[in-house]
Amino acid sequence: MTQKEALEILKMGHNAFITGAAGSGKTHLLNQYIDYLRGSNADIGITASTGIAATHMGGMTIHSWSGIGIRDKISERDLEDMEDKRYLWKRLEKVKVLIIDEISMLHHFRLDLVEKILRSFKRNSEPFGGIQVVLCGDFFQLPPVKREGEEPTHFAYHSNAWKNLNLKICYLEEQYRQSDKEFLEVLNGIRSGKISEKVLAHLNGRFDKKTDVCVEPTKLYTHNINVDAENEKELQKLSGQNFEYQMTESGWGALPEILKKSCLAPEKLKLKRGARVMFVKNNFDEGYANGTLGVVADCGDGYVKVKTSRGSTINVTPQSWRIEENGKSLAEITQYPLRLAWAITVHKSQGMSLDAASVDLSKSFEKGMGYVALSRVKTLSGLSLLGLNDIALQVNGEVLEYDKKFRVESEICAKELEMAESDYLADRQNEFLEKIMPRDKKGKKKIKKAETVSETKRLVEERKKLKEICDMRGLKVDTILGHLEKIKNRDPKFNFAYLKDEFPDGHFPQIRAAFLKTAGKDGELFIAPVKTLLGDDFSYEEIRLAKLFL
Repeated sequence: MTQKEALEILKMGHNAFITGAAGSGKTHLLNQYIDYLRGSNADIGITASTGIAATHMGGMTIHSWSGIGIRDKISERDLEDMEDKRYLWKRLEKVKVLIIDEISMLHHFRLDLVEKILRSFKRNSEPFGGIQVVLCGDFFQLPPVKREGEEPTHFAYHSNAWKNLNLKICYLEEQYRQSDKEFLEVLNGIRSGKISEKVLAHLNGRFDKKTDVCVEPTKLYTHNINVDAENEKELQKLSGQNFEYQMTESGWGALPEILKKSCLAPEKLKLKRGARVMFVKNNFDEGYANGTLGVVADCGDGYVKVKTSRGSTINVTPQSWRIEENGKSLAEITQYPLRLAWAITVHKSQGMSLDAASVDLSKSFEKGMGYVALSRVKTLSGLSLLGLNDIALQVNGEVLEYDKKFRVESEICAKELEMAESDYLADRQNEFLEKIMPRDKKGKKKIKKAETVSETKRLVEERKKLKEICDMRGLKVDTILGHLEKIKNRDPKFNFAYLKDEFPDGHFPQIRAAFLKTAGKDGELFIAPVKTLLGDDFSYEEIRLAKLFL
């Protein structure tokens, strides 16, 4: 199934399970759907089983969002106490759509607890109180962590809640991380549980081999103790002054602490010139993504420059991570989006795309760990294998059987979608939007102020002209252009093509040529020198707009 097909299914309001191999764009699809819902003013619960995954979507952990915390059980008395918490009541009573990412790491009994809580708060006996539930993840990746004294650990599909949801299965088949055929053969071999001689030959060919990037690869270890020791040892080897950058925070209650624990950027970042670093946030406009490797070219009080593995130099600026709800920021932390990257754990690498990695799986202790580690890397030539043990390439046999069922059910869903009339799909999607529209106590539609970037995005999708968008939003061109830049940052493939008609005849080619002529030695594009070169016949606004297409 393609992302586009899955999005159509979600828009009809079906409960769904989004799955697929590592790199198939699952979280990207969720972010597309979240933008769509925000444009419709829907109340959404944006959650994940881990804090790291939650920060990728601007959400919070399902444990915090639902109020279960670390509980294993919820009694009727517990529910009464929870309903006394005003913030929790307001959140759960209004929510219309619940998204849970990295579902593979959520215990089956905790999904049942979330379902029980929502039925209670909604005063509705339907599954999850009658809201749309979207689960996302890949059961070939790491399973729930079992603490001492907890119930036996089972995947979420063993829960009663899962069985009652009547989920549409959307198995994404496209691959956005890897295009290397030999490497895909390796990953698909591990995923299918069929480690052929050819697969082993590919892996054996990467033992202690150098990678093809211009910086040393990140080392992936299975245990934190190895990671911390490696990074500290390598940092101390470097001469020169050590600079420290302290994270700043704001927000309500314990939420900033939750954000800090889940964010891959450290609270205190220690850097020296020559330090190996990894970007831990996506910012495509600035030329980096979550997992981009580099070396600190220069650093000092208030500035950091990084030369990436692809040869470009980036003036890194502090970035923010937020927990948002209904378009409002509940907590925010700000730090340079970097961490020392001589080494990182396999667990923390989940969701990343690495240019190159040296992977030590000699101490693997969980089935699926090898698949997670190897699938972080984009190409076989970007992999250096340091060690394997007997469990490293194994996958859970039960997961293999369930995966076969998921594929079959996804094919059925795709076929049903293909056969459906376009009018039927539109009607179903409109009915769902009506259902989730906020309403007041009298049942009338409640018009909320939309999340401002999402509202601009909706107007662009309707192909409104730039002046029309400004007039309809009551905002200046500069502000709307800022929205367009944020939209491109969130979704680099977003189609702005019709806005090229905004340029006077011949202006766009001239602006493009000026950008190429004034580009920095590493390909950076700057607006000011382009304006100086072109003169008063060209506005800053059209130059800024043109940059979106370059």
